[in-house]
Amino acid sequence: MANRHPEHNIVSREEWLSARLELLAAEKELTRQSDALAQRRQELPWVRIDKEYLFDTDEGTASLADLFKGRSQLLVYHFMFGTDYTAGCPSCSMIADGFNGFSVHLANHDVMLWAVSRAPLAKLQAYKQRMGWEFPWASSGGNDFNADFNVWFTEEQQRAGVDYNYQREKRFEWRQGQEGGGQAAEDKFAAMCGTDTPTFHRDRPGMSTFVLEDGVVYHAYSAYARGLDSLWGVYQWLDRAPKGRNERQGVWWRRHDEYAQR
Repeated sequence: MANRHPEHNIVSREEWLSARLELLAAEKELTRQSDALAQRRQELPWVRIDKEYLFDTDEGTASLADLFKGRSQLLVYHFMFGTDYTAGCPSCSMIADGFNGFSVHLANHDVMLWAVSRAPLAKLQAYKQRMGWEFPWASSGGNDFNADFNVWFTEEQQRAGVDYNYQREKRFEWRQGQEGGGQAAEDKFAAMCGTDTPTFHRDRPGMSTFVLEDGVVYHAYSAYARGLDSLWGVYQWLDRAPKGRNERQGVWWRRHDEYAQR
């Protein structure tokens, strides 16, 4: 006999096990679907990159091919850190907290992972030191890389409506301070980055992958918006927590050095 909890059922161990096994079957099916989807990603056709991009890095000016550092594969996280930001995007920062730890493993498996942002290299270096990160981070402020891969837009484009995440967005409305929803979150994040909401909104998150063969770079894959969910390590853990993402109070996260000590 199940007891009632204000928000959940309380059952015997045997009843729990029965429900868990039913869920396990669904989880296994999702795993199989995920494996098949990964295979389809790897089977996508490639696009040759003939345009030259020069980045500012800790080692000096580098081409896109240079970012591979002898590997055949390159993963780029398009980190939201615009030229007018005073600090990196809090959401991108949480994602970076996750991949900072495993980038060394990728580098030893023929895969380089870089963050790329439009902010000047000096800003990126200072923020990287503040966050205690070790992954390589390049500035694309002097080239069209972010614009070409649909993670940065001009004010003129923003006012007309942009193509992001493979769909056309409506024009950006110049409004701030409204309660609830994504607008309130963007207002908050813009303030945390030391800028206004329209400026914050011109840079977008994303990830792109590239292949280097016989000296030629090819674009293989890009994902944006909710397509990055599976890369956001915190959410993979929260999705397994009893209360899930538990975001009824809206945006809850901060940069890891901004939480009150507990």
